[in-house]
Amino acid sequence: MPKIPGVSQRAAIAALQKAGFQIVRQSGHVIMSNGVRTLTIPRNSPINAYTMGNIAKQAGFTPDEFRKLL
Repeated sequence: MPKIPGVSQRAAIAALQKAGFQIVRQSGHVIMSNGVRTLTIPRNSPINAYTMGNIAKQAGFTPDEFRKLL
């Protein structure tokens, strides 16, 4: 079972914005960047727990660190 729950797209974007990521572009997906890393957030609600875990990993967070941002 994944350590990060499936969350809504808005909650995921808000958590990543707290961590310093900014929205670069919006279309079928939301593209976010912090200047070093670029993330693609799907427009699903809720985002699958496995997908959310991979997004957090790409952003450089452990599951516990990302859960604190939520």
